Amino acid sequence: MADVLSIINPATEALIQEIPADDGAAVAEKYARARRAQPGWAALPLGDRVKSILRFRELLVEQVDTLAALLTSETGKPITQARNEILAVPVRIDFFVENAAKVLAPERVYSEPAAALPGMGMLEEVIGYDPLGVVANISAWNYPYFVGGNVFIPALLMGNAVLYKPSELAALTGDAIASLLHESGIPQDIFIPVVGAGLTGAALLEQPIDGIFFTGSYATGQKIAVAAAPKLIRTQLELGGKDPAYVGAAANVAVAAAGLADGAFYNNGQSCCAVERIYVHTDVYEEFLDVFMETVEGFNLGDPTDPATYLGPVSRKPQLDILADQVADAIAKGATLHCGGQRVDRRGWYFAPTVLTEVNHTMTVMQEESFGPVIGIQRVASDGEAIALMQDTPYGLTAAVYGTDRERAVGILSQLKTGSAYWNCCDRVSPRLPWSGRGHSGLGTTLSLAGLYTFLQPRAWHLRAG
Repeated sequence: MADVLSIINPATEALIQEIPADDGAAVAEKYARARRAQPGWAALPLGDRVKSILRFRELLVEQVDTLAALLTSETGKPITQARNEILAVPVRIDFFVENAAKVLAPERVYSEPAAALPGMGMLEEVIGYDPLGVVANISAWNYPYFVGGNVFIPALLMGNAVLYKPSELAALTGDAIASLLHESGIPQDIFIPVVGAGLTGAALLEQPIDGIFFTGSYATGQKIAVAAAPKLIRTQLELGGKDPAYVGAAANVAVAAAGLADGAFYNNGQSCCAVERIYVHTDVYEEFLDVFMETVEGFNLGDPTDPATYLGPVSRKPQLDILADQVADAIAKGATLHCGGQRVDRRGWYFAPTVLTEVNHTMTVMQEESFGPVIGIQRVASDGEAIALMQDTPYGLTAAVYGTDRERAVGILSQLKTGSAYWNCCDRVSPRLPWSGRGHSGLGTTLSLAGLYTFLQPRAWHLRAG
């Protein structure tokens, strides 16, 4: 009997549906279909591929209510935030579509006159680009439209076939995405969903694919890198973060507190770029904490299907214990608990929004990824102390500085090894800018022009007229 995935509603703990998982034979068959179909897809005029992606864009907008309700049911994401995620994808699609032709166009980089020797014509050097071929996309549950779309949309536009494995926690959304793409004109053998958990992902990596694109934890990303290494294929890993923010002495406290509260708790803190630790200059510490707490206490926790809900349940039940352990460790080592700190007494996987102060770097809450509604706030005496603490991590995804002096903020951020840097903002992603991590936050790039070139391999053309 084939393995099945049990899809559970995190808000009610009710079984939504059981779906069969792909075993090794099914994964191999899907790979073979994609390999046979990919050359024909790549040979199509770019305009044909663009037409299908733009139709997908239209369907996302037309069906946003149904799609958002499905996403909320299986991940617990508040319905308003689910709608926001889906309705932001068209902006990313527009960027990819607008730049696809420019990226794919051959580039003549050198030419020389006809050589002096008889019969030797003019030489041209041209850079061309070919699709990678068949790529695997192991996607994430926290933002399946965002992080998946950052991969499969440009991959398809560039002429690749995609074996798409949605997270087992968002498998129904993954199926909905596949259905919309097929309805939009993407052939069924060009975008193929691969359904399952870890064993299915391992079977996918066993196929002779041409690229692997993964979003998830550092531990799993490390295993994927090891499995991909012998293949010498394109490997892109978007992993975790322990993203810091610093509120300087001259910061606008109201702006900083509101922005960082949202950055820490939006989507229940279940974002790779969520603010995970905050350092506040002692001159503004008390004022910042007052405004921050007022903001957090105003967040509405409840039924994720209610448009007024800001905080729903966490999406993974095991995360409840991880969060509780971080809080207990911090309190045992001297932290002060201002709110939350435990599960909410109601049906579902709810954890109360939690703010800890008097924290330090002996505590796991300031060292290990929380990925939930828990934040530690630490007082610092200087920019130098803040820099040293912000640097104290193996992760390198994002960092933020709040203050009135741009040059000073840029100087601080330039000393940190992160893929993204924010001044007076946080937890922000743009299709025009590269999305990448350093250290344990991963390797490779999505978004921006680099995120289109990611799905291509260059060919050097040496062309001499006869």
